[in-house]
Amino acid sequence: MMTHKITGLKKDKERLRKLKNIERLIGYRFRNKALLNQALVHKSYANEKYKSKFYDNERLEFLGDSVLGVIVSRILYDDCPLEDEGVLTRYKSQLVSGATLGRIAKEYKIGEYLLLGKGEEVSGGRRHVSNLLCALEALIGAIYLDGDLKAAFRFINKIFRQEIQLVKDGMGSKDYKSVLQQLVLKKFKAIPTYKIISEIGPDHKKHFIVEVLILGKRYGIGSGPNKKTAEQSSAQEAFASIEKIEQTDS
Repeated sequence: MMTHKITGLKKDKERLRKLKNIERLIGYRFRNKALLNQALVHKSYANEKYKSKFYDNERLEFLGDSVLGVIVSRILYDDCPLEDEGVLTRYKSQLVSGATLGRIAKEYKIGEYLLLGKGEEVSGGRRHVSNLLCALEALIGAIYLDGDLKAAFRFINKIFRQEIQLVKDGMGSKDYKSVLQQLVLKKFKAIPTYKIISEIGPDHKKHFIVEVLILGKRYGIGSGPNKKTAEQSSAQEAFASIEKIEQTDS
């Protein structure tokens, strides 16, 4: 890891302040602040700032994805002693899904701390679910490297605890497209439509960005490794947006 070369963190007081804020949010204090910083570096920023792919968070994401899988499996194994392999596999699939990771990343305001390139910033990259979930997995990888497996376990057990209970209660990831369609039919007497805005990344790691339109107006935007996931993500954002408007009006 080339974390010591990523930025002059000691001189960047504003960035250090932000990193301390996210440490408070996640409940973990890094010994190596550069690891935390790198977990939040999008490849667009690394390409612009450092002219190198080795300073972004994708290697940490790779590591964090594996750590997450092992720890979630262990938590489910301990929490669900009466469930068989099939049920545990289904629970795990829901917990490590893009929808769940995106929700948790939004809850912890990961997007506010991302370092993005200019183009990614303009395109709304702080809200793209793909960026958020990648950063969350990178953060898990960074905690594992900075601390150990026990530190990563404590962090994952904390941030996933509510989601684990929802999955066990049969209330895991919703089909937000269906939920949104019912709401839109009732409120607008219309059906939401989905449009692919762009496809980014190589073929083996493609990410789709999709917007959802209601009567021609954008209500949500989402992203994911395939069209279906991206549509679900945009539907979730649209659903939350409409609910917020209704709460404000009431």
